[in-house]
Amino acid sequence: MNLKLRLTILSFLQFGVWGAYLTSMGNYLGSVGLGSKIGLFYAMQGIVSIFMPAIMGIIADRWIQAQKLLGISHFLAAVFLIWAGYYGMSAGENVEFSKLFLLYGLSVTFYMPTIALSNSVAYTVLVNNNYDTIKSFPPIRTLGTVGFICAMLFVNFAGIQDGNLKFNFSNESDFPSFQNSYSQFFVSGILGIILFIYSFTLPNCEVNKSTEKRTLSDALGLKAFALFKEKKMAIFFIFSMFLGVSLQITNGYANPFITSFKEIPEYANTWGSNNANALISLSQVSETLCILLIPFFLKRYGIKKVMLMAMFAWFLRFGLFGLGNPGGGVWMFVLSMIVYGIAFDFFNVSGSLFVDKETDKSIRSSAQGVFMMMTNGFGATIGMLGAQEVVNHYVFSQTDPSLRLAGWQTSWYIFAGYALVVTIAFAIVFKHKHDPTTQLKEVKH
Repeated sequence: MNLKLRLTILSFLQFGVWGAYLTSMGNYLGSVGLGSKIGLFYAMQGIVSIFMPAIMGIIADRWIQAQKLLGISHFLAAVFLIWAGYYGMSAGENVEFSKLFLLYGLSVTFYMPTIALSNSVAYTVLVNNNYDTIKSFPPIRTLGTVGFICAMLFVNFAGIQDGNLKFNFSNESDFPSFQNSYSQFFVSGILGIILFIYSFTLPNCEVNKSTEKRTLSDALGLKAFALFKEKKMAIFFIFSMFLGVSLQITNGYANPFITSFKEIPEYANTWGSNNANALISLSQVSETLCILLIPFFLKRYGIKKVMLMAMFAWFLRFGLFGLGNPGGGVWMFVLSMIVYGIAFDFFNVSGSLFVDKETDKSIRSSAQGVFMMMTNGFGATIGMLGAQEVVNHYVFSQTDPSLRLAGWQTSWYIFAGYALVVTIAFAIVFKHKHDPTTQLKEVKH
């Protein structure tokens, strides 16, 4: 089988596993009385990303081939997520936060590092076979987004989210009730098992077997953290964390927000309010197109301008949510979905490529782990815990539908204001001279 096709299948499955529940889990949590805990569940992804990607990157660099470690991690993540789905099925509406959170937390502990590991596997295999990662990786990553979309749409149209909606936040058990929505965990788990098997068919990614004397820091792969000694890289990683604050907010709250329009008579029967996951999937459609633009934009404009585009796109993403509605203002929702591709890809994919080119091959897996730690770790954790406070204060504290809707709008404007401040600060602080004739130069450390 063609090498790029094999990596494309890897990418498709990698993000299909995530797409099965990432944007729809918030509604399920609300249906079992855990609406005010949505932020904690999504923050858990960030908490484990603080240390697990870096640890797994070190292991992949030193001891276990990356593709095998990728498969093992997916197997463990799938087992715990299927267990969470079984618990949800057994408990019905009597789900206990501690039990579901523990099972979900164990699952994401092993899933989150696979994002960086899958990137590392793809980069390594491409480089070992003399492919240009800047040109070859984005199309491969595009099919990852297609996998995410397919999983989202399957969950949306397979009836996994069907049910009668009720919104009475004074009684959280009356949050949107979607019958059998725990099934999304089963869908994700099955895909994870398939990927576990598939990972062991991929080309080997050799570990660093150098016999030269190494310090304890070298042995543990901590050399990647020395990148913070370089001013440019330190600033890049710090702002990656600031931008990472925005990453999970719409994943956690866009679905409950759009569905909340069901309580407003004039929007109750609109397609958007009844098919929030399908509407949100336009964001991932935008991703598939924007990933393909990355080689051109990186070569022509450089990492700083590309990152600025991503940051400003986050400002538009949140602001348009605040302004739009699923009726006459649905075009603003659609536009918000379109700019998401720029917001997410121009940051995550370009940032990952930048880190890959700016680090020595002996610490690349570790460096990808550090990037993941700063973005989906510290950034996403801070972002979701902060967003939970904002949404609980302005939205879930209200019982009147119109006041809740106003609270949602205020929340989106707060998030948009934050993104704009980060954009301006990055434009001033980050210095990077771009040479379009050499794209991204690889620096040897």
